[in-house]
Amino acid sequence: MKKLISALIISASALSAAPAMSNELGSCLIDSLNGKERKSLAKWIFFSMAAHPEIKSYAEVSEKDRLESDKEIGDLVTRLLASDCPAQFKVASESDPMALQRAFELVGQVAMGELMQDPVVTDAIGNYSHFMDPQAIQSALAGGQ
Repeated sequence: MKKLISALIISASALSAAPAMSNELGSCLIDSLNGKERKSLAKWIFFSMAAHPEIKSYAEVSEKDRLESDKEIGDLVTRLLASDCPAQFKVASESDPMALQRAFELVGQVAMGELMQDPVVTDAIGNYSHFMDPQAIQSALAGGQ
């Protein structure tokens, strides 16, 4: 169950309209988070992605920090499902096998959105544009090569 929830939180699959039950669960989960918790989720997602063998050398995440983050998120997810949103969790789980995944996709989007709003992050994300070739892109739009 722990690995399932972990995979569900960081799932980035694009889904079309989610059923109402998972939306209700997602809304409850999101409404139950404060800003600090959204940042903690984003940090946990970052730590998890930084474990990838091709990315690991770019981020120094100590085992202590990773374990603390895992515990914090484990406690948070337990609270969200068992205390804050148990009715929505039960209904969604009984009506749609993908409800938990869809709900945590929404939570992950909100968590990452919390970090993406920072101007330093926004600037860093846009830095690639300095290396784009506007003529090539315009040419592609015009149908040329």
